[in-house]
Amino acid sequence: MPTYTLKINGVEQNVEASADTPLLWILRDNLDLVGTKYGCGIGQCGSCTVHVDGTATRSCLLQVSQIEGKDITTIEGLSKEGELHPVQEAWKEVDVPQCGYCQAGQIMTASAFLDKNANPSEKDISNAMHGNICRCSAYKRIQEAVVLAAEKMDA
Repeated sequence: MPTYTLKINGVEQNVEASADTPLLWILRDNLDLVGTKYGCGIGQCGSCTVHVDGTATRSCLLQVSQIEGKDITTIEGLSKEGELHPVQEAWKEVDVPQCGYCQAGQIMTASAFLDKNANPSEKDISNAMHGNICRCSAYKRIQEAVVLAAEKMDA
């Protein structure tokens, strides 16, 4: 089996895996980074969202052979030096989670979006978050948290 060198949360890791192994399984099974969740396995729900070179990406769709040399950030790597990311702070302040299962993917999508659009309209936020499914229907609170996070990032 080939070995791949992956840069995950700023740390290079060598992983032995088949070329077609999804990044999601590498994260969860090989590296014990279980914050990234398995939802649908076909890239539709967003629970497995991570950042690849700063772009929100569904990790269930990426094969390990496609990501060598890319900068990968998981929910575990979003906060820096013990400080929550502004999106995580907003999530906490708004009390977004109900069951919480989709929240890592929601947060990763929101943070990548806000890095590219620091002053979004509510429609921009709705469009950016549209592909992430929340089975508890916390969409209103998710929207509120993204607005709050944008304000925090702008401050």
